[in-house]
Amino acid sequence: EVHLVESGGGLVQPGGSLRLSCTASGFTFSNFKNYDMNWERQTPGKGLERIAWINVGGTSTYYVDSVKGRFTISRVDAKNTLYLQMNDLKEEDTGKYYCVTYTLSTRGQGTQVTVSS
Repeated sequence: EVHLVESGGGLVQPGGSLRLSCTASGFTFSNFKNYDMNWERQTPGKGLERIAWINVGGTSTYYVDSVKGRFTISRVDAKNTLYLQMNDLKEEDTGKYYCVTYTLSTRGQGTQVTVSS
């Protein structure tokens, strides 16, 4: 059974930065490197939405417009780890952030990000 564990959330002031990590384990028939990965976030205003995607190999990425230019998704397959670098954080970025693989229908437990002065 695949497990995804997010970390790195916390309280930060507007304009600040955080880096989220997601460590994957439990792959049986394939490896982390063989899966596209996603970051989702759940906010009171918009519910659950996908905010970033990265393909196998890390050569292509996608961002929702609201985070484009501020967030960067990346992966280190040798460490089975997915990252989300978040810069210039805004209060509307407050929410719970999840690491997700749609192929395996697996989502982590999430990490809370609160942006407030």
